[in-house]
Amino acid sequence: MLPIVLAAVSAVAFGTADFSGGKASRHADPIAVTVISQLLSVPLLVVLVLVVPGTPTVGDIAWGLLAGVAGAAGVMLLYRALAGGMMAVVAPVTAITAAVVPIIAGLFTATFPGAAALTGAGLAVLAIALVSLGDGGSRRSVPARLVGLSLAAGALFGVFFTLLGQADEGAGMWPVAAVRASSIAFGLALAVGTGVRLRLGRRVLGWAAVAGLLDSAANALFLAAAARGHLSIVAAITALYPASTVLLALAVDRERLRPIQVAGLGFAAGALVLASI
Repeated sequence: MLPIVLAAVSAVAFGTADFSGGKASRHADPIAVTVISQLLSVPLLVVLVLVVPGTPTVGDIAWGLLAGVAGAAGVMLLYRALAGGMMAVVAPVTAITAAVVPIIAGLFTATFPGAAALTGAGLAVLAIALVSLGDGGSRRSVPARLVGLSLAAGALFGVFFTLLGQADEGAGMWPVAAVRASSIAFGLALAVGTGVRLRLGRRVLGWAAVAGLLDSAANALFLAAAARGHLSIVAAITALYPASTVLLALAVDRERLRPIQVAGLGFAAGALVLASI
């Protein structure tokens, strides 16, 4: 049960971080938002490493470094898509591939899960698909460019979940620190290569800070969950993060959901119950 709880809390943190990063990216370049938000999260990572010490192997650090590059690239694509509007659609579409990749990987890299738990993982993917059906307010079709960005970001997140999930529980929070080190390095190199200025306004900086802190906290929670549970199940539950993004979009940006999207959120709740059996 603990891995499911950790994964669920991680999902809430990821979804809120995405909403915050999306708001910031509407007023600044997504690359700048990503790099600065992650730099602001470094103090939290120091605390996490001290509070949850471990003895990582070279492999644990390597998994974290590789995951960091995939995660940073995914975040940049997601923020660019979220900046285009329709958060209640973009975030769930991203999560479809983010859920499928680790489920497939987990079936080949770990013990096969029970029938109920695997059904819960499948239900989670169905929930994500339902939530992604259409822009509830205007019923406009989603631009192909946004769909492409969302799916690409999701695939990278799926790779991120799969790679980070390979780290051993005894490594503590060092793999998460490795994630942040490589993601910041990747972002800085990309910013230099593209000529993006790493400067944000005060209001945008606030959104970026929330995004960075919650993203790091979510990474730590996911690592703890993956170390204690089955990767395919934990990743599927974590991939329910669009639920919090959608709810925030409804409350803050006044976006609206279609009835089928509301049903999708109901399926998400059912997925949590089944996956915990």
